[in-house]
Amino acid sequence: MKKKEQLLLNFAFDKNYKSEDYFVSKSNYFAFNLIDSWPKWEKNILNIHGERYSGKSHLSEIFIKKNKGIILKPQNLEKNYEKNLRFHQNIILDNFGDNIDEKVIFSLINFVDQHSKFLLINSIKPFNKMSFNLKDLASRAKNCLDAKIEKPDDDLIKVLIVKYLSDKQVKISNKLIEFTIKRITRSYSKIFEFIYKIDEISLKKKKSIDQKTIKEALGIKFE
Repeated sequence: MKKKEQLLLNFAFDKNYKSEDYFVSKSNYFAFNLIDSWPKWEKNILNIHGERYSGKSHLSEIFIKKNKGIILKPQNLEKNYEKNLRFHQNIILDNFGDNIDEKVIFSLINFVDQHSKFLLINSIKPFNKMSFNLKDLASRAKNCLDAKIEKPDDDLIKVLIVKYLSDKQVKISNKLIEFTIKRITRSYSKIFEFIYKIDEISLKKKKSIDQKTIKEALGIKFE
């Protein structure tokens, strides 16, 4: 993992996810609503997908704490997983990618169906758009619930900036927040990169947060 990505991970996320810290906006409402409506799903497999840092793991933790279950990493899914999962009604595959053992994943899907369990798959790319060599898996992937976390809207950007800077005891005026929202790239990674830079500037340079600081963090060239 690149150094900047590791810094963002360490900075942006408290591993003790709390439901009250998850802000619902137009960007993530559909995914959150599905999580909240369990077990009234039309199908027993749900794929939540969206870009990195968009809150997929946070949603998983909210789901698990409310409904109980187990969170797994696909690369750690062993072939004798059945005995470890039989007591869990809800199974989550977190950070799912297409570089997996397709037979094991397809077997898991069959296991979930046969034992009336629920499977939540978190991924960056949509599960139903992944290129699987196993035709049965490709077919099954197209027959699951699909929820995309969209790019952050203005309300969500504002909440993220205010919350994480407040956690770091960094104050920023509403006027500067509005200035930032109009200019920042609509990307979760760019938002957290901006927050990290503001915190870094505040700590290292002992500078107050003004428009010049915002421009520096955004990478805007000064006239």
